[in-house]
Amino acid sequence: MKSVKLIRITTVPSSLRVLLRHQLKFMSAFYDVLAVSSPEKVLEEVAIHEGVRTASVEMTRSITPLKDLQALWKLYRLFKKEKPAIVHTHTPKAGLLGMMAARLAGVPIRMHTVAGMPLMVSTGLKKRVLQRVERLTYSCATGVYPNSKNLAEYIFKNQFCKQKKLKVLGNGSSNGIDTDFFQLTPAIASSANDLKKRFHFRESDFVFLFIGRLVKDKGIEELVDAFIQLKKNHPEIKLLLVGPYEQELDPISENTISRIEIDPNIVHEDFQHDVRPYLAVSNALTFPSYREGFPNVPMQAGCFNLPLIVTDINGCNEIVEHGKNGLIIPVKDSAALSDAMLTLLADKLLYSTLEKNARQMIVGRYDQKKLWNLLLDEYQSQLKMNEIV
Repeated sequence: MKSVKLIRITTVPSSLRVLLRHQLKFMSAFYDVLAVSSPEKVLEEVAIHEGVRTASVEMTRSITPLKDLQALWKLYRLFKKEKPAIVHTHTPKAGLLGMMAARLAGVPIRMHTVAGMPLMVSTGLKKRVLQRVERLTYSCATGVYPNSKNLAEYIFKNQFCKQKKLKVLGNGSSNGIDTDFFQLTPAIASSANDLKKRFHFRESDFVFLFIGRLVKDKGIEELVDAFIQLKKNHPEIKLLLVGPYEQELDPISENTISRIEIDPNIVHEDFQHDVRPYLAVSNALTFPSYREGFPNVPMQAGCFNLPLIVTDINGCNEIVEHGKNGLIIPVKDSAALSDAMLTLLADKLLYSTLEKNARQMIVGRYDQKKLWNLLLDEYQSQLKMNEIV
């Protein structure tokens, strides 16, 4: 099997490094794995940490016709040279270019994982363009793998591809969750205590946490508004935001940025390679995103026994069972978000129930190694169908 070549592609290498952490290393025991992404230093880290070969192809996250054609040609040439049995893509641009190039190059097994669709919150011309891009991507793929059941239903209902091409592995997710890694240890507890001192958090403070990009479609504006309203009667609460601004792609308002930077009860930290101490220092996760495929952050937070407040969107409403391990609220509703945050503050019995259930529900459904083996089984099944092994 090691002679069989598997190429995995993402638009930017941080997706390989973080979202697919250790998955390529697992697959390299069975296949000759080549990881392809844009030429950034992180791609070198992927080679080291995953123990696989890498190749760089410049891909942009926006619509750039000339650069996209150049990337398509480079991917085509790479596939003709490597002659992989399987090309497996993630993220929209890598999916479009990777599936087109793989089809042109005659790659027999072309798999695309869908993990969130920007078109779900787009309108007008932009939405119509994105819909055509999705259909083109799926038409070039031999298999389409939404990472949530609701996302698969959305794809089928909107006729992006035929149902026979669609398959959700296990209970969803692109990489599952490393339940051994995401748990409280003495070292993590010590790091969390250091953070408490640095942030001047008191034992009586209730810390609401958000991890992710600080952009509009993550619900940051609603979150900041809800927090500031709630703080008027509950000065003991804190809001910890962990993640970078991306003003060039999906900007939040300057007013919201100002409130984040000025409010003494809001703490903002940039991107962190290890979010575990931030999970350990917090009391609940707030994740008011407008759209997701199957988000990792709620699973990570659940592993740290945090009650989860999420919006009623793909993935989130599969990870969370309302009233059991978290609360589900409408999208773009700061009042509902504020009410949910207040509920966790005021209802101690409910909080205790959610906290008790949080980790065991994640471990039982989304353990990483189970998902990896399901994907391995899918690769092997596809190879047999194509008479490659």
